[in-house]
Amino acid sequence: MKLPFSKKSASSLVGIDISSSSIKMIELEEVDEHTYQIAHYAIEPLPREAVVDGNIIQLETVIDAVRKSFRKLGSRTKLTALAMPSASVITKKIKTPAGLSEEELEIQVETEAAQYIPFPLEEVNLDFQVIGPSKDAPDELDILIAAARKEKIEDRVAVAEGAGIRPVIMDVEHHALQASYSEIRKALHSKSTEDITAVIDIGATLTHIVVFQDNEIVYNREQTFGGDLLTQEIASRYDMSTEEAEHGKKYGGLPAEYSLEVLEPYQDTLVQEVMRLLQFFYSSTHYNEINHIVLAGGTSLLPGLPALISQAANIQTDLANPFQLMQSGPKIKTSQLYTDAPMLLVACGLALRKFDS
Repeated sequence: MKLPFSKKSASSLVGIDISSSSIKMIELEEVDEHTYQIAHYAIEPLPREAVVDGNIIQLETVIDAVRKSFRKLGSRTKLTALAMPSASVITKKIKTPAGLSEEELEIQVETEAAQYIPFPLEEVNLDFQVIGPSKDAPDELDILIAAARKEKIEDRVAVAEGAGIRPVIMDVEHHALQASYSEIRKALHSKSTEDITAVIDIGATLTHIVVFQDNEIVYNREQTFGGDLLTQEIASRYDMSTEEAEHGKKYGGLPAEYSLEVLEPYQDTLVQEVMRLLQFFYSSTHYNEINHIVLAGGTSLLPGLPALISQAANIQTDLANPFQLMQSGPKIKTSQLYTDAPMLLVACGLALRKFDS
């Protein structure tokens, strides 16, 4: 079955982010042009090892979590947008002559893709998007190619269909994050093309940096580091199960010495990891500064983390919130939504696909 990285929007759509720690779902409605309302959202935790490094390991467990989350969501639509982990997708920008027919363009894309994809084309889903005329060659088009192993896509499709919902769009996580960043940027009143913003998504097992200039991605990198290391340290130090440690980390009730013995050393290490990511960016690009850092992911909610990173990097650092300029539907508790907002960037970006022209 072929489900490409779809370009078409749907009249009604739920964005679903399947991460290693939880299922996140969002449905948005358009109040007027480019003004949105959060109609529904839901978060359902996943057991450890159900999803590892973006790979669905325990299919039935994930299906059950998606089914529970969808019931919590309370949406009437069953059309959904999903995303592939960035590390599972090969993306490449190529140039083709302008004026090709659709058939000629497809042949050209397949020919180019064969040079960059390290496995047979029959084993992948391949899609492309025309970005527009090339800035340095007006008679050529810039084309973005995206390719992923069919089996990886089919796992996500099987989860949605097993939960009784219908996937109609497959995106890439950092492209979904880009859509959410456009909403964050509006709220920041940042319109200068000189501004460089790094969105740093600190998840359970991976930290992902995406750097934007003028709402365009100029850098994208992942490294293995996340909140699970803190959970493991809590469990080891205080002889707890991982479930007890995770609950204590999120909701409190840990020993009085936790902050000094465990949390502060972990945060110091986390800040060092963020500084390493920034240094990788500077050393591998022509950029020499970042104007703003936006933190996302569940681990970004650790107390005082934005201030610690801001002090170390000497860069303004804030928590991500793509909902500041959106309205909240009658069933949404805005204060809770804003608390959860840093975890919802991918799901929000997928939900925004409903409004693609």
